[in-house]
Amino acid sequence: MRLNENFKLTESKYNKLLEKIKNLNINLEDIEEHFTTGSGKGGQKINKTSNAVHLKYIPLGIEVKYQKTRERSINRILALRELVDKIEFKLLGTKSEKAMEMAKIRKQKKRRHRRAINDE
Repeated sequence: MRLNENFKLTESKYNKLLEKIKNLNINLEDIEEHFTTGSGKGGQKINKTSNAVHLKYIPLGIEVKYQKTRERSINRILALRELVDKIEFKLLGTKSEKAMEMAKIRKQKKRRHRRAINDE
């Protein structure tokens, strides 16, 4: 996989993604990339063009299929971001960015639930 395409992503987000890839020692050559026709809303544009992105990280066997928008380039970068998050979670476990974010949300919900019970 090569990242030479012009992504519709802010410079800071793009640099953050590249930094995360570098920190996790992910070799972009180990990512297998396929484009397939999508499904769902969007009509002809979705059904006839190959804009759904399927990425597979070969060393860990992690796969991501992504199709949120009609544009291939946007789907491609968002799929890569999701794949990197999954790889990070697999390698770091509870210390990954995503896991800490989920733990924070869980903690907030627990606190709200306690408050709701006490208010009754």
